[in-house]
Amino acid sequence: MAERRQDPRDVQGAGGGTGEARAEEAEAWGELVDTARRTVTDGLVVGTSGNVSVRVGDTVLVTPSGVPYDRLTPDDVTGVDLEGRQILGTLVPTSEVPMHLAVYRSTDARAVVHTHAVHATAVSTLVPELPAIHYMTSALGGPVRVAPYATYGTDELAENMLHALADRTACLLQNHGTIAYGATLSQAYDRTAQLEWMCRLWLTARSVPGLTPNLLTQEQLAEAGERLRGYGQRA
Repeated sequence: MAERRQDPRDVQGAGGGTGEARAEEAEAWGELVDTARRTVTDGLVVGTSGNVSVRVGDTVLVTPSGVPYDRLTPDDVTGVDLEGRQILGTLVPTSEVPMHLAVYRSTDARAVVHTHAVHATAVSTLVPELPAIHYMTSALGGPVRVAPYATYGTDELAENMLHALADRTACLLQNHGTIAYGATLSQAYDRTAQLEWMCRLWLTARSVPGLTPNLLTQEQLAEAGERLRGYGQRA
């Protein structure tokens, strides 16, 4: 792992971090704060629940613990290395650092979004896997699994999450919430929002008395997945 070169201007903070961020980190921090605020605006979290991270080289910028997102400023940049040691900022990083780092160590993720979205959390208490209610299931790698419950901020939760994420880009955390990753913060957020929408759709469909939602087959999901790979504009 590359070692950060300490700038003479850096000042050691109470959290073990430093007070100086590189230009690339400062830019990524601004995008991270915008994404975190969006999770509140769009109703995916309440207060300071949930957390967001983005990887810049071997530094992982993370939202700090217990700080309302609308109060975060450029001076509040908070970052850890891939071992979890704080190397940027003085605010205490989110308690879910182990979960975020587990994703970065095990996948090609560059950004992670964790929320306590209502419909997704409700589904996590009902089933071991979100039923294939919509073809966008394929956009997340297949039927979304539910990671067994474990106390927040623990290595056990991180391990349970990794099993549920195998060959997927998102999963549900039982009685807890969601986690999704992507190549960018925008992609990680979009996957999070898509997962919450599908959970809401399934809950709505299954609530109709006397009727059972039609679910897609593996073959139908595979066909949709092929088409989704070619979706959108081409450069």
